[in-house]
Amino acid sequence: MMRTSKSILFEPTKIKNMDLRNRFVRSATYEGCADDGRVTDKQLNLYATLSEGGVGLIITGITCVHDSGKFSKFQNSIAGDEFIDGFKRLTSVAHQRGAKIAVQLFHAGREARFPKPSDRVPIAPSFLEADPYFKGRYRTTTEDEIWEVVCAFGDGAKRAREAGFNGVQIHGAHAYLLSHFLSPHTNRRDDKWGGNLENRLRLHREIYQNIRRKVGEDYPVLIKIGVQDGFPGGLELKEGKLAAQYLAEIGFDTLEISQGLRGSSYEETEFKTKINNLDREAYYRRWCAEIKSKVNVPVMLVGGLRTFELMEEIVQNKEADFISLSRPLIREPEIINEWRKGDYHRAKCISCNKCLEALRKGGTLHCVQDQKVKP
Repeated sequence: MMRTSKSILFEPTKIKNMDLRNRFVRSATYEGCADDGRVTDKQLNLYATLSEGGVGLIITGITCVHDSGKFSKFQNSIAGDEFIDGFKRLTSVAHQRGAKIAVQLFHAGREARFPKPSDRVPIAPSFLEADPYFKGRYRTTTEDEIWEVVCAFGDGAKRAREAGFNGVQIHGAHAYLLSHFLSPHTNRRDDKWGGNLENRLRLHREIYQNIRRKVGEDYPVLIKIGVQDGFPGGLELKEGKLAAQYLAEIGFDTLEISQGLRGSSYEETEFKTKINNLDREAYYRRWCAEIKSKVNVPVMLVGGLRTFELMEEIVQNKEADFISLSRPLIREPEIINEWRKGDYHRAKCISCNKCLEALRKGGTLHCVQDQKVKP
């Protein structure tokens, strides 16, 4: 489908003092390409392609702020000054091609995996004797360890600014540490870090304040927030919406709305499959619209977005400010430019999740369906 009128999605916009060429965001996507936490040439090529493809803001894949929160030996780290030079190369690649770039600061919580052998046991707010949604070794974290993590996020943000990132995004969604603290399913603490909603958000607030002290008031600090768990008995949307409002009020500059803890099937996660019609697309649209109506900061919509006209409608209706894409950009990293030129074809991604399954087996990010893309 070809059209010539300019779309609202290509209007220049901004987040805080970060000027963006359009409303398209590459949502943080794990790439499996890092080498001992460091940026690799493969990543430089990938980010060059995304930038040339027209993305306004690129958010990096999960980047650990502390060794206790490492998900994979193939993920990036910002837990030490030795990683800064590599990230300077990465940010330069994006900036030279007109994109802005933010690093996603991350701690895996009980999902942490370490290069073996290791005696370190992953941490979580509480230890559950039985959890049908998680099988693995972990333990309850101490208060001293919580403060160590808080400081690690702040130090990571400081390094990010030095490396030339235009902002940082805190990972507060999915199966990881901040979601563990927010969800009543995984947070059973009876101290100031657990119990009521404000206490379960204390970690988020302390991380935000620590970052602000280290990067200043002018630096964009974003958060990806899971506002509902993927199974009964976890975080419910009513509390999740209040959590999002709270995070906007304390100062986060943009909210990306997603899911919290994962259930057992793809349908109970952010990786939903069979996105083959409009009714299946934009599966967090309602959540996003309800939250946007209650906050005074920009909101990003992610999840199953494939049709340009639908994305345009959502922004025109003020249900979201930004369109955040992950899987479509794996198969078509140039699709934003194609849309900008008037070719409004539906994204070719078929949501098969073969890319995810390949990553879980130790591969690097690629589209299994597209034979032209090599792993």
